[in-house]
Amino acid sequence: MNDVFYALSDPTRRQILKLLKDADLNAGEISENFNISKPSISHHLNVLKHAKLVTGDKRGQNIIYSLNTTVFQEVLEWFFDFKRSN
Repeated sequence: MNDVFYALSDPTRRQILKLLKDADLNAGEISENFNISKPSISHHLNVLKHAKLVTGDKRGQNIIYSLNTTVFQEVLEWFFDFKRSN
């Protein structure tokens, strides 16, 4: 769970998640929405993948990134369980 909170702590990564909420995208399509280098976008995508917030599916020469909603459900359950215990 620490990896998830670390990944969510960065505004660029949160914006990437917002983009992926609307559509599955490759790294080039994601980078078009930012004024940072493609290696920086790749770094952010790797952090999100490590936290299992996104998945990457190789299609030809591209990797298509998608949200992994299962992890979001686990985080919400953790919050609700935390709230119930207080």
